[in-house]
Amino acid sequence: MTDQSRPLRVAIVGAGPAGIYAADALMKSDTAQDPGVSIDLFERMPAPFGLIRYGVAPDHPRIKGIITALHKVLDKPNVRLLGNLDYGVDITLDDLYRFYDAVIFSTGANADRELTIPGIDLDGSYGAADFVSWYDGHPDVPRAWPLDAEKVAVLGVGNVALDIARVLAKTGDELLPTEIPPNVYEGLKNNKAVEVHVFGRRGPAQAKFTPLELRELDHSPTIEVIVDPEDIDYDAGSEAARRNSKQVDMVANTLQDWAIRDAGNRPHKLFLHFFESPAEVLGENGKVVGLRTERTELDGTGNVRGTGKTRDWDVQAVYRAVGYLSQNIANLPFDEQAGTVPNEAGRVLADETVEGPDRFMPHTYVTGWIKRGPVGLIGHTKGDANETVANLLEDRAAGRLNTPEAPGVDDIVKFLEEKQLPYTTWQGWYRLDAHERSLGEAEGRERVKVVEREDMFRASEPHK
Repeated sequence: MTDQSRPLRVAIVGAGPAGIYAADALMKSDTAQDPGVSIDLFERMPAPFGLIRYGVAPDHPRIKGIITALHKVLDKPNVRLLGNLDYGVDITLDDLYRFYDAVIFSTGANADRELTIPGIDLDGSYGAADFVSWYDGHPDVPRAWPLDAEKVAVLGVGNVALDIARVLAKTGDELLPTEIPPNVYEGLKNNKAVEVHVFGRRGPAQAKFTPLELRELDHSPTIEVIVDPEDIDYDAGSEAARRNSKQVDMVANTLQDWAIRDAGNRPHKLFLHFFESPAEVLGENGKVVGLRTERTELDGTGNVRGTGKTRDWDVQAVYRAVGYLSQNIANLPFDEQAGTVPNEAGRVLADETVEGPDRFMPHTYVTGWIKRGPVGLIGHTKGDANETVANLLEDRAAGRLNTPEAPGVDDIVKFLEEKQLPYTTWQGWYRLDAHERSLGEAEGRERVKVVEREDMFRASEPHK
């Protein structure tokens, strides 16, 4: 039976929004009042905040403002950050079971979902995740990015596709006031792209953009957004989607307005194409030289069918933004197709053929994108966290949690130090934050992001 007289000890693997929301849900629970909770967030990167630091476009300070709310959670004395620790390498699941009553995984999604069309592996064909990591200064991707294509295709009609298209179409100087590091500025300053084409296989009513993200495209003084009037088409299913969702209707109205206006003279053209299904990336000598699409048409339900008519587009680079995928987590079951850990309401499934508590992996939980897949906005992971934490606390009340052999708050620290694992802390984040802001101040910017892992660690934990 779980010892319910001492504070509940929980390890959360992943210190992005999903993990921090889980910590917040635990801190707001009745258990936090009596007998208390003690939470350690393990993070692979030296810095916290996951997707917000390494997945949100640098010209979106509004979204990065979510960090302010997350700060309040990590400032709480019962929540501790242990960064620069790679689960599965530096620390194992058995290690965590030694020190904690329960373990929650919130590792997110940082790989690209595959698009299986001919030519997708050509030189000049890229995944969204890698490009986003580059312009967000992630230390685990190359410091340079090839930006010599004058005409570029972006496949997908979600917010990530818009981010990529916007960053490619803007000038380096437009993005310089943001937190981009010097290597990213140098790359974007020399970017040769003057045409960016975004392709969606369905129509305007099926686009996954949020209205605000879409309208932001038109705010740049260097980007002319162009929509073909022939792509503005709705069937009964599309009209129903517009009636049932204010957001869908707002997106459709914005696209309609752009389709009927006169073309302007801003230097960079950003085309939004609908009813064009990517069929093949065209290549010569191993390099991208074009994209072939098949024209589609609505079938009455909001879905589309192919028409057999194809068109070749003159582009020299292709970026696929067709969805993210979580990666396998050591010692947990994994659904390769869905890219998630099999679970019921956050409880990790061990054996789906069994009924009752035995179908679950004991005291092991998931939340966020690893739980339900990479869909929805950052704030949606709050609901995931609340559900997962409610079931964890239910299992605690039923005596189903772990009985760790070393539940003391300092026991995990002794373990890390005995293994000589250099880890960062929440106090270290404040030092790194101050360092990045000082770099920005010297250039009249809010901050300049530090890229190198070693430099982040040195700024965070100079005494180590």
